[in-house]
Amino acid sequence: MRIGIDYTPAVHQGGGIGRYVRELVRALAALDQETSYLLFIAGPSDRFARPALPPNFSLRFSPLSDRWLARLWHRLRLPLPVERFTGPLDLFHATDFVLPPTRPGTRTLLTVHDLSFVRAPETATPALRRYLNRVVPRSVARADHVLADSQATREDLIALYGAPAEKVTVLYSGVDARFIPRQEPGERGRLRTRYGLPDAPFILSVGTLQPRKNYVRLIRAFHRLTAMGVTWEGTPPHLVIAGGRGWLFDAIFAEGERLGVADRVHFPGFIADEDLPALYRSASLFAFPSLYEGFGLPLLEAMACGVPVVASNASSLPEVVGEAGLLVEPTDVEGMARAMARLLSDRPLREALVRRGLDQARRFTWSKAAEQLVALYRRLLSNDRPSPSR
Repeated sequence: MRIGIDYTPAVHQGGGIGRYVRELVRALAALDQETSYLLFIAGPSDRFARPALPPNFSLRFSPLSDRWLARLWHRLRLPLPVERFTGPLDLFHATDFVLPPTRPGTRTLLTVHDLSFVRAPETATPALRRYLNRVVPRSVARADHVLADSQATREDLIALYGAPAEKVTVLYSGVDARFIPRQEPGERGRLRTRYGLPDAPFILSVGTLQPRKNYVRLIRAFHRLTAMGVTWEGTPPHLVIAGGRGWLFDAIFAEGERLGVADRVHFPGFIADEDLPALYRSASLFAFPSLYEGFGLPLLEAMACGVPVVASNASSLPEVVGEAGLLVEPTDVEGMARAMARLLSDRPLREALVRRGLDQARRFTWSKAAEQLVALYRRLLSNDRPSPSR
């Protein structure tokens, strides 16, 4: 069988969905070296470093960028099949919300990471919201099968789009083996030099700067924590919010200034993949107050690094945290501050949650995700497969 996978997000997106696709393909390459896989990348071939892959993986490019293909495929509805770029396929896996046109007979699998643009529409720009509201339901209806990042997203697809329950499968993300509690010599000093981090204990949050991450309320909770006089081992903590600039982020930068804590709130920008484990290990506490998440991979990685976590109780995050962290309402600033204060001051609770977090993180592996994905590919291509829904 010949399976095409949209690898475009892995090339163009450093975090989030890009990391998801890179890790999943890496695990797939380690697991299955017999099936013929073709990674499709929108854009010229000279603009990125090629991944190291086994011989059964090949790359195909389009001369058109992902933006131009989106215009042709989803705005103009041009029936240009993706096979014009990839060659014949038995199955095409669209990894980033939308499904391109395919030739008759090609099976289709679509990954929908979340429906935040429906559940929390105020957190997306109007243009993006209009585009996704038009294109994603159409893609879900046409796909033969749909992958959701969590049970919460699966339930949203069923409730909001009327997707048949048997058509939607949950495929959890995993934690790379690099994310472990053991620190490397000198890593904290290197991070401080490279990213301008404070030479002080800090609370960490990781994710793109955008409204859905709820950073404005996190800064307010940090301000409240400061007013409470809470310290970590006798030193007042700082707050580090690590992530690239997304959209509608001006209010995030302004909040620290407004509250008078800007000198203790740090924005180091996007953190390279290779530096993330050390960043988590350097934190005294990890906070993830998102209004909505399809999964919440940073939470899992923080727990795998032995860092206690506070998270919102919204959408998929209780699935990720389980009993291994403190959950709060994402709009409850006072509750968020109290939860962070507990983990900084209650050592027995902190140690118990660190142990539980390590156990919880071990339940999620990319190899397990790859095994499930290969089984689904084979089921979709089996002779007794159900009739395509197009």
